[in-house]
Amino acid sequence: MKFNPDELSVRDASHLLTDIISPRPIAWVSSVGNNDVYNLAPFSAYCMLNIRPVTVGFAVTTYRDGKKKDTILNIESSKEYVISVVTDALAQSMNTTCTPYPPEVSEFKEAGLTPVKADLVKAPLIAESPINMECRLIRIDEFGNLPSQFGFIIGEVLRVHVNDSVYDQSTKRLAGLDLVGRMGGDGDLYCRTRDTFQMTRPTLK
Repeated sequence: MKFNPDELSVRDASHLLTDIISPRPIAWVSSVGNNDVYNLAPFSAYCMLNIRPVTVGFAVTTYRDGKKKDTILNIESSKEYVISVVTDALAQSMNTTCTPYPPEVSEFKEAGLTPVKADLVKAPLIAESPINMECRLIRIDEFGNLPSQFGFIIGEVLRVHVNDSVYDQSTKRLAGLDLVGRMGGDGDLYCRTRDTFQMTRPTLK
């Protein structure tokens, strides 16, 4: 079977791509609106872009009617945000923050999460998440045409907050995060990252 992506409906093309690019890490993004309400939402089109400076990016799609989501509107205005990780213990809370609440409703409150003042940005950290990254907006690139459009948000990581319980001082590596990833497939599927294995990278002799 062969597909020409531009001949598929937006829905079918999205399903095909998310089934192929899987599992995907989740950027759990907090931001602040002009009304000072804390917003929190997960996004699974998320990647590392650079190390010096540390740069990450994630994509936010419009609603089906072409309206922009609160996250991108807030970041366009404030130029800053926080990205946190989703552990297995926080999966249900993350799922609650998928709900399309109106701008005057804080997902922190609805999900029973604790906002914590960040050091450098106005957006809050998630107390319950073991990793929080304070970010400053570099730029937003737009792809596609309305009503189906993606804004790819690129930001510099200014500070990383790491819970001591998941940091190995001897190796200087994170361990035991028990992260959750986003899958494709029929239905809202996720995966756990407990089943890992190691392969030594080969070298030329």
